Amino acid sequence: MMFTIVEKRILNDSMTLMAVEAPYIAKKAKAGQFIILRVNEFGERIPLTVADYDREKGTITIIYQKVGKTTLMLDQLNVGDAILDFIGPLGKATELEGYKKVAVIGGGAGCAIAYPQAKALHGMGAKVDMIAGFRNKDIIILEDEMKAVSDHLILTTDDGSNGNKGFVTDALRKNIEDGANYDLVIAIGPLVMMRAVCNLTKEYNIKTLISMNPIMIDGTGMCGGCRLTVGGKTKFACVDGPDFDGHEVDFDEAIKRSRTYFDAEKEATREYNCRLMEGAKNA
Repeated sequence: MMFTIVEKRILNDSMTLMAVEAPYIAKKAKAGQFIILRVNEFGERIPLTVADYDREKGTITIIYQKVGKTTLMLDQLNVGDAILDFIGPLGKATELEGYKKVAVIGGGAGCAIAYPQAKALHGMGAKVDMIAGFRNKDIIILEDEMKAVSDHLILTTDDGSNGNKGFVTDALRKNIEDGANYDLVIAIGPLVMMRAVCNLTKEYNIKTLISMNPIMIDGTGMCGGCRLTVGGKTKFACVDGPDFDGHEVDFDEAIKRSRTYFDAEKEATREYNCRLMEGAKNA
């Protein structure tokens, strides 16, 4: 079975949205879950969060950042092309029942994961404040979508190019000190950003969920590549998560492990780009 791409939309210079025909996954997918895909028979397996789904159309939406060989390969595909393997939904859905006031925080590409969380909460009747942070205004994504599923959206940029300079933690602290009275904070983005949010919410004793995306291969807990230390115990992101209590995650260990294959990934990307350039010259 092949999985046909039915929509491809460029979000910014480095990020792309794709809707993929996967009716069996769309039938069961929930916010917080992910898929594992393989572009072709020579490709590696990578996890991507279910950014959205349409049960009637039978489609799954993914959003990816072109940062390595596999995402560059994926980006070569267009509407009408097919992905070889597209497996899911994997992981546990986020437990969102019962919350009344929630801050959902996304950092950069993490907004693609934060958006479905906010959408699910909004659909349940919770009051949702969404805070999204980017390096600059040119890479802001999903602004209209996030606005539609939140009661209040704050967009920040590191350089202030959108008129609101600061970090997501600055906006979160202001909301809390202004009396937001959150019963849950969800933070999704770079590990250092999630750690900063968790350090802040710990001061105010606010429950905080984060979504972890460590090294992952099989998605069934068998390989052990996605292990994390949570509350002093070993957990596996693919079957125990990807959501965890942010106040219990060993971020130092997670950050160190995330860099394990940095050099190998960089070299694979360089070789792939060289082959693309050679192919373009010979075309």
